[in-house]
Amino acid sequence: MDVDVGGFLTQNTTYDYSDYEYEYKDDLNPKGLRIMSVLIPVLYSVVLLVGLLGNALLLFALGLRRKHWRISDIFVLNLAISDALLLGTLPFWAAQAAQQSGWCFGAALCKICGAIFNMNFYCGILLLCCISLYHYLSIIHSVQLPVHHSHREPMLVHASCLAVWLVSLLLTIPDWIFLEPTEPTTQTKPLCVHTYTTSSANWQLGPRLLHHVLGLLVPTATLVVCCSGILLRLHFKNLKQQRAVTLLLLAGVFFVFWLPYNVTLMVDTYRSSSKDSQRSSFKALPATFALACVHACLRPVIYVFLSGNFRKWTLAVLRCEAADESKGEVRSSLWELGVREKALPAQNHELENLKQTTGAEQPVQSA
Repeated sequence: MDVDVGGFLTQNTTYDYSDYEYEYKDDLNPKGLRIMSVLIPVLYSVVLLVGLLGNALLLFALGLRRKHWRISDIFVLNLAISDALLLGTLPFWAAQAAQQSGWCFGAALCKICGAIFNMNFYCGILLLCCISLYHYLSIIHSVQLPVHHSHREPMLVHASCLAVWLVSLLLTIPDWIFLEPTEPTTQTKPLCVHTYTTSSANWQLGPRLLHHVLGLLVPTATLVVCCSGILLRLHFKNLKQQRAVTLLLLAGVFFVFWLPYNVTLMVDTYRSSSKDSQRSSFKALPATFALACVHACLRPVIYVFLSGNFRKWTLAVLRCEAADESKGEVRSSLWELGVREKALPAQNHELENLKQTTGAEQPVQSA
């Protein structure tokens, strides 16, 4: 019997395996995904619990004293509403990270949750700009905020807050258009992300530039200019720099938690034309996204630790006690951090003369 061994033994054809992809092993890293699927839901749960409790106390305290609102209380109210909206979306993001099926809530909820996330960012930084502009103008013109405001000032503040909400809503139009769940594959689960088709790929750069310029660079420059002007003005007048410290603290905490996400978004925008853009964004964006959501629970914590007025109101609410209006606590603002600001030099001289003539032992509060 003759055996032909020519066939496969003499075959010298080579095969190119360079196009074979190991996406699941290299990029998705099952162990890393399991850790993230546990840590992110736990983080969102803690943020949701602390945020709901803190913002509920803040809104309840503002509701009890709504007849004695001051200008700063209006800004605080709008910031609390913005944070409360973001907290309401955290269960959906936690479910996406925890379950194997990914995003399973449909395209409508995907657009709503993504738009609220970006709206919280826009409202937060734009409202901080409004607060800084208000304090900057009041300090530059009169050094000290007036105790009794005219009827025109609250209307102007309400109009400013309404404009902030409208601008934030307009800036989220790309989210309502391009946010939708991705199609599941053998390597990836469906995620609620911006999806650009071949025909709409050119639309990605425009919304990203609006986000970076109008949402980050311009408001940041405004905050730097206003806070610097307030610090210089109060320093030259030899007054306590409480207002500037308040703004710097709130703005600093905001940027600490939101800046990593925006830097990651900038890098992703810059590398959007490269082949590795999707891989780099999938590794960094979930972590920085979760870090940005943590900010939604921090403002009430800052008020509790640094604001004596809000701390008194919080303890009064927890003890089911009423605030003593005769002591002026109702008419003071929840925005004030620490002690009251130092009076003008002329007012200090008058107060010293009054103490000497009356012999009063109790300190007299300035206007």
